Amino acid sequence: MTWDIFTVVGTIAFAISGAIVAMEEEYDLFGIYILGMITAFGGGAIRNLLIGVPVSALWEQGEFFTIAALSITAVILFPQNLLRHWPVWGNFFDAIGLAAFAVQGALYAEGMNHPLSAVVVAAVLTGSGGGLVRDVLAQRKPALLRDEVYGVWAALAGLIIAVGGAETPAQLIILFMFITMLRILSYKYSWHLPKRTVKF
Repeated sequence: MTWDIFTVVGTIAFAISGAIVAMEEEYDLFGIYILGMITAFGGGAIRNLLIGVPVSALWEQGEFFTIAALSITAVILFPQNLLRHWPVWGNFFDAIGLAAFAVQGALYAEGMNHPLSAVVVAAVLTGSGGGLVRDVLAQRKPALLRDEVYGVWAALAGLIIAVGGAETPAQLIILFMFITMLRILSYKYSWHLPKRTVKF
């Protein structure tokens, strides 16, 4: 039940996030649906490949495809005069998707009795994989690979779940809200990770 809740939340948030990016890049309607779907399901597909789940499992999630399609349609039908606020909402939905899918991915890997490292990797890939694919297809610098704090929050969620720090539904919801808040704060206040460059 908890896994399904986070899957629904993540699917809606990332489908909307992908649609917003597609609209910002002036994609046509077909492109908006495609990018929204890829953003919603890309991270889970990558995770499944790496932790040994058949890719065909993705096609068994018919109800989630319907949820994603309805979410994208809602974005397309959103009043035009309110669209100027979407860059802010895009980051908000991206933060929700990151947190929800990071928790969901960690729970998925833990349920398969994978070690701590696999749980953390599953959280990172599920939480940020869809956004990574979205940014690449939209020809943007992926947030996961920049110095901006992004994938670290997904890894933190995976680590907390792997060590037993969040087990009950209430604890998982608190963890989801905590990771969402950290992601929002990191882009609001421009938090950055240390970086090292090479100049020739």
